Amino acid sequence: MTALRATIACAGLVASAFLISGCQLGGTPPTTSGFEPQVDLRQKEIDERKEEIIRQLAHCESGGWGPSDRPIRGGRGAYLGRLQFTIGTVIAYQKRRDGTQLSRQEAIELAHDYDRAGALAKYMIFDLEEPHHWPLCARKISLRSQMAAIKEISNQAMAW
Repeated sequence: MTALRATIACAGLVASAFLISGCQLGGTPPTTSGFEPQVDLRQKEIDERKEEIIRQLAHCESGGWGPSDRPIRGGRGAYLGRLQFTIGTVIAYQKRRDGTQLSRQEAIELAHDYDRAGALAKYMIFDLEEPHHWPLCARKISLRSQMAAIKEISNQAMAW
């Protein structure tokens, strides 16, 4: 009786495996629409480090406020947002980044939008290697050494 149950159970597993593998008779293989490709762990680490650096920079530049979309102004209104951009910097670097010509009002809105301002700061820091736009906080958070560490991880990933 035990051997019979084992045979039936085994046959069920084989049938299940056969169906899962897409080899069912007369049918089409099952789709894998929810399947995500395996994420490159090094790239994920790089992206997380960049996000953390931008959070540190925003925290330093805004006097401890960190990530938020709440408007913040510094330098008697000359600097805007958590990352303390000038309007001219936002306009110039957004145009350089993707060709978009922003108005003054659009530049102000971008500077106050933490996600968009963070993306612009990442472009300036990591793509253009220009951390000098934040001289005091770049030193406080050791921005250049953090950039070097990210570059090293990136170079290791390319070597694979």
